[in-house]
Amino acid sequence: MQITDRELLEGGRERVTLVPESVDDLWHLQYVLEPGDRVAGDTTRRIQRNDEQLRDTGGEREHMWVAIAVDDVEFHKFANRLRVSGEIVACSREDQLGFHHTLNVEARDEISVEKRFKPDQNERLEEAVESTENPDVAIATVEEGEAHVHTVAQYGTESRATITGPTGKGEYAQDRSELFADLGAVLSRLEVDAIILAGPGFTKQDALKYLERNYPDVASLVTMVDTASVGDRGVHEVLKRGAVADVQEQTRIESEAEYIDELTKRIAAGAKAAYGPEDVAQAAEYGAIERLLVLDETLRQERGPDREWSISVDDVVRTTEQKGGDVTVFSSEFPPGEQLSNLGGIAALLRYRLE
Repeated sequence: MQITDRELLEGGRERVTLVPESVDDLWHLQYVLEPGDRVAGDTTRRIQRNDEQLRDTGGEREHMWVAIAVDDVEFHKFANRLRVSGEIVACSREDQLGFHHTLNVEARDEISVEKRFKPDQNERLEEAVESTENPDVAIATVEEGEAHVHTVAQYGTESRATITGPTGKGEYAQDRSELFADLGAVLSRLEVDAIILAGPGFTKQDALKYLERNYPDVASLVTMVDTASVGDRGVHEVLKRGAVADVQEQTRIESEAEYIDELTKRIAAGAKAAYGPEDVAQAAEYGAIERLLVLDETLRQERGPDREWSISVDDVVRTTEQKGGDVTVFSSEFPPGEQLSNLGGIAALLRYRLE
């Protein structure tokens, strides 16, 4: 993410001009933008033609600049875009004022955002700016007869390939190279700076030897890690062990995995933990929260017009910080976030147990 300009406006609002550089940045923006914000940028819009010289063909698209009052934001990961919808409040064509429009924001599109930024939203923007320098990482997990490839992103991990092949045992031992060849082909097509090769037993060592002979450029990026599982569970093990942090200093997923594991341990033991909006809000008032865990989707839901809680999520966040607690916003795209969602979307690691 590039922030090219920041201007303080009246009433505590700010105008920030920024350029998202990746799908990660678009994902971050989903949780920065909210109803009531003003977002502006270049776009195209279908204009009806009704003059005598031009037959009406259902409208032609024209390039224009628009500013919209946001009423909805949708992140489309697989389309690599962020859809920001609302009423046009300013435009290079005055006859379009008041109409509804959707800005399709993609990587490298410059937009400006006017709003009163909350602390966690500023932190998210800062994180997006800092993460630009982080290397892209792939995790390949391998065992007899199968291999899985994932990539690590700010919004979670994404499965890229699942490969099956001979087990390498008995009469099929010589065909084991087919699995390694398919794995090498997948990894060679990824644009990453580092590859973590993980799995149980010695299969990963054999896979690395094959890569060194046949895909030396891929092999040069590999770091090896022992795990008990492959696939999603193997990726979770890699993240928990901190292997990604060796090549990527800031990986939110690793810390989320650690925090959710600690939370579930404490809940199982009846120890210093709270979950659910009411219990967490009470813990915040007592100053008992050491670390607040809140889901990004929960923040978005409870800040919108269709909020469900009787308490304010922003009050909980603000009280936690005022009384010395830390706040971690979880990604809903990754398993720790799914676990937190099952606990009500908000939880806390406490300094002491509440009766």
